[in-house]
Amino acid sequence: MRAFVLAGGLGNRLRPLTIVIPKPLVPVGEFSIIEILAKQLAAQGFDRMTIAVGHLASLIHAYCGDGKAWGIEIDYVHEDEPLGTAGCLSLVEDLTDDRVLVLNGDILTNVDFAEAYRAHDPADGATIFANQRSVAVDYGVLESDGDGYLAEYIEKPKLSYAVSMGIYVISADVISGFVPPGQRLDMPDLMRALMKSGRRVRVVPSDAYWLDLGAMDDLNAATERFNEDPSFFLP
Repeated sequence: MRAFVLAGGLGNRLRPLTIVIPKPLVPVGEFSIIEILAKQLAAQGFDRMTIAVGHLASLIHAYCGDGKAWGIEIDYVHEDEPLGTAGCLSLVEDLTDDRVLVLNGDILTNVDFAEAYRAHDPADGATIFANQRSVAVDYGVLESDGDGYLAEYIEKPKLSYAVSMGIYVISADVISGFVPPGQRLDMPDLMRALMKSGRRVRVVPSDAYWLDLGAMDDLNAATERFNEDPSFFLP
């Protein structure tokens, strides 16, 4: 099983930390984000992890090496220019399986990646894993009827949404058929292209622990949770 980890971003929301440290190397407890992902993948049976690098790539190379220390083979693809969250998939070579697990390199989760990988139907274009998030509205929300009269007045509601966890399983033929080499492409655009072509995109709800570590508050929350019980995330 092979995983593809997106680790080429600038990490602007974590500045000034990411001026000198690439976001995947930011520590969560005593480990970096990408080390936690690598150890999780290795423990779950993944034998290869390809990392897409760009910003401060040499530091990621030096830190991760060939992956032997973590029990997984690591290789790299390089983005000379940012290709987006899906465009860098065009750099993947020698993909021998009918699918690939694609992960954002800035998440802390206890999702069973192997189960997600095996559950994907290659006839589908992709599988997206989703977590439920609530957004508080700090105002009274008004709903009116068709004649302009008040139908409902909701004081400071909480709206709930299914959001992408940055965890995907993508069928191999999608990469060759829908990801133009050398062109920028983001995941939402790839998913829309698949749907437009008639390929199904499955959404799998997950109640696993998950945090996107793109902002300092989330990084601090993830570090606190990890330090409480590292075994919750690592074998």
